[in-house]
Amino acid sequence: MNIVKRLVATTAFGFMAAASVATGASADEPIKIALIHGLSGSSFEAFSKQAQTGFEMGIEYGTDGTGEINGRPIELIIKDTQFKPDVARAALAEAYGDDDVLLAVGATSSGVTVGMLPIAEEYEKILIVEPAVADSLTGPDSNRYVFKTSRNSSMDMQAQALALQPDENLVVATLAEDYAFGRDGISAFKSALDGTGATVVTEEYVPQGTTDFTAVAERMFNALKDKEGRKVILIYIAGGGDAPGKIQAMDPSRYGIEISMGGHILPVLPTYKRFPGMEGAVYYYYEGFDNPINEWLVKEHMERFGTPPDFFTAGGMSAALAVVKALKEAPDYDTETLIETMEGMSWDTPKGEMTFRPEDHQALQDMLHFKIKVDDNVDWAIPEKVRIIPADEMNIPIGRDNG
Repeated sequence: MNIVKRLVATTAFGFMAAASVATGASADEPIKIALIHGLSGSSFEAFSKQAQTGFEMGIEYGTDGTGEINGRPIELIIKDTQFKPDVARAALAEAYGDDDVLLAVGATSSGVTVGMLPIAEEYEKILIVEPAVADSLTGPDSNRYVFKTSRNSSMDMQAQALALQPDENLVVATLAEDYAFGRDGISAFKSALDGTGATVVTEEYVPQGTTDFTAVAERMFNALKDKEGRKVILIYIAGGGDAPGKIQAMDPSRYGIEISMGGHILPVLPTYKRFPGMEGAVYYYYEGFDNPINEWLVKEHMERFGTPPDFFTAGGMSAALAVVKALKEAPDYDTETLIETMEGMSWDTPKGEMTFRPEDHQALQDMLHFKIKVDDNVDWAIPEKVRIIPADEMNIPIGRDNG
């Protein structure tokens, strides 16, 4: 594939460019795209690496292996945010300014990405948010230069609520990390329960990196144990610490309490074997979606890496396919032309069709309702498809109005 990649290491105090790596001849005027995400400094590095793999495979698929759009090669400039907002802002500013990229894609952490939003507005260039999730990234503090291919917390939680089949019999305690991802997620979950009769009796928030959940679990047990009906602890934590396992070890079942959570990346799914029959919702699982793009992604990923694609891989590919379609359809590459092209644009992805909502540029998309199946011949728990939750079944709040 005729694509040029450059890895640029970024610090808060300056910039250092590594050697370019070319995988083919480049033309005089490449289309420069920056991938800005955390490659060091956090356990979330795995998410970034998956997203980058998916993005590169998406460019390959979308250009039929040429790495070119309209005869121009794509040059990827890759920058490490180190999961620090100040580094991310500097990296994005350098990409738009010194590197003169057409557009940028990133970042991994919602808390880091929110600091990048005003840089896109300052330089009047497009930022495609992938894979960060928080609703606030297309909210009032965002701007018209920001498009978001990743799902948001409202999608996670509305799908999760639908998977729980909420009614007046459902009583829930929630646990999330105390930052944008966690708080947006629980807010969205509560909104999804409005009008169903279900009740949230308590909300617990813990710092990122928490490993001891004893006190919060006891508080949730106390809030739920004397309630009538179906009692659920909803866990919405993206990082480590094994909150589900540690809470499960405290035997919530003695109070008739069950645990529910969304899906996760493949390296975490072995831990889900402790929860056979648990139902939830997830952005992507490679066996859950039946379409030609997903078939290609699964086949090629297995052949190249020996493992199935994970859901951040699918996310990176979805972002790349959005870029390819926009650049193929836009009559020119002026930012205003690209915005006009992308607003309301639909495109195909490994999880089906996505559409950029014109009002806030959030990509509307389907979600997967799963039930955990344990198979001794498979290393991880299988999020077996119950059904696809279509985008139009979820009432996703509009983050801002570009009109």
